[in-house]
Amino acid sequence: MKLIITVGMPGSGKEEFLVAAKELGHQFIRMGDTVREYYIKRDSRDENLSMSQFADIERERHGFDIWARRTIKKISELTSIIDGCRSMVEIEAYKEKTDDVSVIGISASPRIRYKRLVTRGRDDAPKDMYEFQERDRREINWGLAEAIVLADIIIVNESSLSDFKNKVKKTIREGLK
Repeated sequence: MKLIITVGMPGSGKEEFLVAAKELGHQFIRMGDTVREYYIKRDSRDENLSMSQFADIERERHGFDIWARRTIKKISELTSIIDGCRSMVEIEAYKEKTDDVSVIGISASPRIRYKRLVTRGRDDAPKDMYEFQERDRREINWGLAEAIVLADIIIVNESSLSDFKNKVKKTIREGLK
């Protein structure tokens, strides 16, 4: 079994990475979908928590790799792309499943990421630069910066979408050998 794990700060281009991977015929699993699945089924003691708060509480209750361990149960392909890893602890949980793990970091400057997050207009888009920086700090505190820096490959996503998708496809093709 081969796992390709994507790591990157919010707005770096992880979703576009998945689009390009899908164009090549690869399936992927989002760790965030696992969080949403458990959030919907949460018990009454957690009913007033936001999804982010719930994810944090579950890490405190069950270990920082809980979302990786729960996502591992969903892997059914010989080659899977895992999106949404937040730390080396989570990456290590995947490495316990298989020795064939590649970590791909996706990087973009804060200015570009902020613009992307605001432009895409999702519910979790930052209202201002302060909120954006707070989100970055939270992600960094989870260990995301370490996971990015220690990635096997880093793709810089600061040019056109077309250029980025070409880089992604080349990286996936080379990474699956």
